[in-house]
Amino acid sequence: MECRICETRRPRRSCPGVRGDICAQCCGTGREVTIDCPLDCEYLLEAREREKFQSLDPNDVPNKDIQVTEEFLSRNDELVLLLSRFLLAAAVNTPGAADQDIRDALEAIVKTYRTRQSGLIYETRPQNPLAGAILQALTANLAEYQQALQRQSGMSTLRDADVLGVLVFLQRVSVHWNNQRPRGRSFISFLLKRHEETRNQPPGGSLIVP
Repeated sequence: MECRICETRRPRRSCPGVRGDICAQCCGTGREVTIDCPLDCEYLLEAREREKFQSLDPNDVPNKDIQVTEEFLSRNDELVLLLSRFLLAAAVNTPGAADQDIRDALEAIVKTYRTRQSGLIYETRPQNPLAGAILQALTANLAEYQQALQRQSGMSTLRDADVLGVLVFLQRVSVHWNNQRPRGRSFISFLLKRHEETRNQPPGGSLIVP
């Protein structure tokens, strides 16, 4: 029997991404590059433990003119968790979506909210169709949540400035978790792990960059 990918070396593991047996070398080189690895793949999870990420250069911080302080995050911790859950749901329910698609979606919605700050209403749409699907789901969930707040209180209690700040924060976290692989989903895995940890906890937790 030969590796499903290289057809040369002897297979050592079953790969759910290619639905066949592959060698360890092809697993390492193809992981999240040419192979769409399921988030629960045991070899992907093992590799996640060894992933290293470069510190974000201050000059490369997205929308660095928008200040996101510790005090802001503490005051909006529930909104951080809420929007990150919306983002996670949008990503995992979009077949084929990877971290880059999330980053494209976040860039588009941040531009939309920045436009709102100037008094204009203009929705930015990404050219990337997967990012567009994530953006549509995220926007719909956010709008539904705002409507629920209005029904409960008779007025909107969600400030655009707070939403923008949280979106920029999530954007920066997504850049931090970029593993540089074309089909990389380290950020999605991070969100999934964090929300598994906080799912049964009362409100008041926070999503932070380790």
